[in-house]
Amino acid sequence: MVDRLANSEANTRRISIVENCFGAAGQPLTIPGRVLIGEGVLTKLCRKKPKARQFFLFNDILVYGNIVIQKKKYNKQHIIPLENVTIDSIQDEGDLRNGWLIKTPTKSFAVYAATATEKSEWMNHINKCVSDLLSKSGKTPSNEHAAVWVPDSEATVCMRCQKAKFTPVNRRHHCRKCGFVVCGPCSEKRFLLPNQSSKPVRICDFCYDLLSSGEMTACQSTRLDSYSQSPKSSLNDASDDDDDEDSSD
Repeated sequence: MVDRLANSEANTRRISIVENCFGAAGQPLTIPGRVLIGEGVLTKLCRKKPKARQFFLFNDILVYGNIVIQKKKYNKQHIIPLENVTIDSIQDEGDLRNGWLIKTPTKSFAVYAATATEKSEWMNHINKCVSDLLSKSGKTPSNEHAAVWVPDSEATVCMRCQKAKFTPVNRRHHCRKCGFVVCGPCSEKRFLLPNQSSKPVRICDFCYDLLSSGEMTACQSTRLDSYSQSPKSSLNDASDDDDDEDSSD
């Protein structure tokens, strides 16, 4: 079906509409063989609070952006190659329902659908697209992904030293390797993580020691998955991820 739609006028028109909604600031999306599979609004757990984001699933990329005017205008376009994507379901807990993790080497985050059916459809379509891409390219699924940040609301004290209490003065920071919420003194060092940035990024002392000794796998395995093993926060309290690309937290 995808191959049949690839060169259809209807598909070309739909992609053109998406391009126009992002305006001049968005990247061109029309290329030979690309098909728009589906679209919809999902709740993304962002750095400050959960926010509605418009998502577009193509057969080779996942695109999302901020909603300025529903179905008419979006900005801050993000494009994620599906070959690098893995997804994991998140167990329902309180207000956090119908969610899953979108994990890539560059960034990873949680999204939530309005219903269980919508969640199932999104996950099935994403997995099918990823499977088809990998089958055609002969590549293997990505086995490395950026950490999903632990929500601010789940840490009242530094998750490394277990002593420093967070206040308006003593700010929270996130280790870019493990995703833990840490204090300033426990995250003064920086390390180059090429998949995430061309410049060294903030990491905690624990991860720095492991990375410096070459034990990167051990570093990743020490992190408990915040969405499957730690207490859940409500949608109104969650503070996660980095919609603000210049965030220093």
